[in-house]
Formats: sequence, structure tokens, C-alpha cells
Amino acid sequence: MQTQKQTWEQQQSQVQRLKNSESIGYGESPTREDKEEEMSRSALTTFRAKEEEIERKKMEVREKVQAQLGRVEEETKRLAEIREELEALADPTRKEVALVRKKIDAVNRELKPLGQSCQKKEYKEALDAFNEKNKEKAQLITKLMELVSESERLRMKKLEELSKHIDSLR
Repeated sequence: MQTQKQTWEQQQSQVQRLKNSESIGYGESPTREDKEEEMSRSALTTFRAKEEEIERKKMEVREKVQAQLGRVEEETKRLAEIREELEALADPTRKEVALVRKKIDAVNRELKPLGQSCQKKEYKEALDAFNEKNKEKAQLITKLMELVSESERLRMKKLEELSKHIDSLR
């Protein structure tokens, strides 16, 4: 199977042979034909050189694209890992907070009847029990606030670490 270049070269060669045979018959100088043939060869050589240069540059661009794709894949993996860490960043004290909240709810349920019994004249005992439960509730709320603050501090620290890691990827 012939390429277009080969076909074109054969046609040029045939044209040159015809010119050579005709020009000898008409008395034209062979040097002029040689010059024309040389010009044709020169044009063909230039054409080939340009085609080779285009192919070489195309390969360079292809290699650069592949290198960039490799870097993009690495960065995508790193970002996916960071996203997974971020999504997994759960409240480290979640269970403790839930337990304290349940205790607060239980104390609130116990406080209601104590408050009602204070109104029924069982005042001294009920007041002591009511005050005790209020004190317990206040302590639990204080503990809850401490847990929530600590949890927020830990999560903020982790988020800052993840943010720095993302910035270092740039």
C-alpha cells in the first residue's frame, strides 16, 4: 500500500523523466532540468522535514499531557483521602455528650414531681431534694459545656491540620 508521499514522489519522478526526454529532443540544456529536479527534491525534503517536526512536537505534547495526567491523578487521590478524613471527622466526645444529655433529661423528669411536691407543703424535704437535683443538673450542664468545648477545640484542630495539608498540596 502506497502512501500519499510515495505516490507524489513517483509522479514527480515520471514528470521529470518526461521533461528530460522532451527537453533533449528540443535542445534544452540538461542543466535547467537538473535545476528543476533539484528544486523538486528540495521541496520534497522540506516537506518531509516539516512532517517529521510536526510528528516530533505532537509526541512532545502527548508526553506532557500524560505527565500532567499522572500528577492530576496523584492530587485526586490525596484530595480523596483528605475528604474521607474530613467526613470521618466525627465528634470525638459524641457518646459522652449523648450520655450527659440523657442524664440531664432524667434529672429534669425527676425535678418536675419534686417541684410539685414543694407546692403541696412537704416543703422542707422536697426543697432539699429539689435543690439537690438542681445542683446535680447544674453540674451536668457544666460538664456538658466542657465536653462540647473540648470537642469543638479538637475538631477545629483537626480541620486546621487538614486545611494545612490541602494548602501544602498546591
